[in-house]
Amino acid sequence: MRMRRKKYLEQRLEECGDYIIMMQTDDKNFITALDNKTYLDFYELFGNDNPVHLEIGCGKGQFACEIAERNPDINYLAVEKVANVIVAAAENAKSRQIPNLKFLKGGAEYLPCYIPDNSIDRIYLNFSCPYPKNRYANHRLTHRNFLKIYRDIMTENAEIHQKTDNMKLFEFSLEQLSQNGFMLKNISLDLHNSGFEGNIVTEYEQRFTDLGQPIYRLEAYIPRLTENNE
Repeated sequence: MRMRRKKYLEQRLEECGDYIIMMQTDDKNFITALDNKTYLDFYELFGNDNPVHLEIGCGKGQFACEIAERNPDINYLAVEKVANVIVAAAENAKSRQIPNLKFLKGGAEYLPCYIPDNSIDRIYLNFSCPYPKNRYANHRLTHRNFLKIYRDIMTENAEIHQKTDNMKLFEFSLEQLSQNGFMLKNISLDLHNSGFEGNIVTEYEQRFTDLGQPIYRLEAYIPRLTENNE
């Protein structure tokens, strides 16, 4: 079911203009869209040279706002393609006056048009849509097509942190990451009973936890050449 368009959406988006960057996604073929790259200047955007972390699929921004407030020395860029959703996230950040958080409206496939190579120190994938039907596997945010995008924009020591309630998506992610040059660590099949510290609960996470469903989590990184040679 399609989400009902929020009242005064365009006005609300405009009022959050200091927090939202609108990706130009008129070209539905993101391969050809790469010919028109408009890289973000992170220093201009945030006013400093602090590390940049990226959340893809931020929803209403609960995680992004919380983690940005906890870590003022890290800049956060949160991606969401649904206007109805990102406006709520941006309004949340604006009301809390969070200076180290910005939002990027658009799909993850367009990230190479806006994010410079070797510029992101961490990527968060929190409760991404699992696209359960196999014919839609290439839409999953841990499909090899997206992993190629992530590899290009990640710094040498960057990591991907994923959380999901969907066991099949988690298994798919483990497979795709392992087959595409990533190493895995801190894998949890029941996050909330694992003793893991510092977890920030997202909107979806709270819902699934209340239903008694386990939360799956992993961290992935590209091994450095020295690790490969050991």
